[in-house]
Amino acid sequence: MRNAKQTAARRRRHPAVPAAARAAGRVLDRLGDRLTGALAALTLKRFLDLVLGSAFLVLVIPALALAAPVLALRRPRGSGGVLRRETRIGLGGHPFELRSLDTRRFRLDLLSRLPHVVRGELSLVGPAPLAPDHPALHGAAADRWRRELRPGLTGLAQVRARSGMPWDEPALLDAHYAEHHGTRLDLAILAWSAHIQLRTGLRALARRGKAHLSDTDHRLRGYSVAE
Repeated sequence: MRNAKQTAARRRRHPAVPAAARAAGRVLDRLGDRLTGALAALTLKRFLDLVLGSAFLVLVIPALALAAPVLALRRPRGSGGVLRRETRIGLGGHPFELRSLDTRRFRLDLLSRLPHVVRGELSLVGPAPLAPDHPALHGAAADRWRRELRPGLTGLAQVRARSGMPWDEPALLDAHYAEHHGTRLDLAILAWSAHIQLRTGLRALARRGKAHLSDTDHRLRGYSVAE
């Protein structure tokens, strides 16, 4: 009799959990673990975007501040501002206005997009930002992973296109990045992008230096064409 009363009291204090509720709890736990892992990866990528993007922006602000008034002075009156404004599709399929300096010199157009990285509309590395009417965003061939990744300031497709390597389709390279992206790949793409930009800038300066030289610069003193 005493045992029966003790069992009933325990049941009142700790009611039995139905099997369905326990199963649902296990499913929620597994989903929570997966979500935590995904959020951790996204947080690390976003952290790198904030830290590196802010550092890069501080470094290039003087160049951008100098380039903007120079561009404004060179533009004809009534031709608009120095910023190029384009609509692009970002994370989750949300459109945003991409602003960049209207110049290709020293890739200042690319560097002027760093504020978008700090704000979270772009990532430092990712697939190319596409216009709303781009075929890859519509129809049966639409790439669903594009909604899950921020478009990038640079990316695998951009690096391959400017590296002199054999050309691949940009869409395939973006898809490859989406499947294999991670911190190591992002840092490698950033390093290679910096290498390409530095090499291109040095070549441009070398060509400009050669253009200022003429055959008269190499003549010996006292040389005359009449001779």
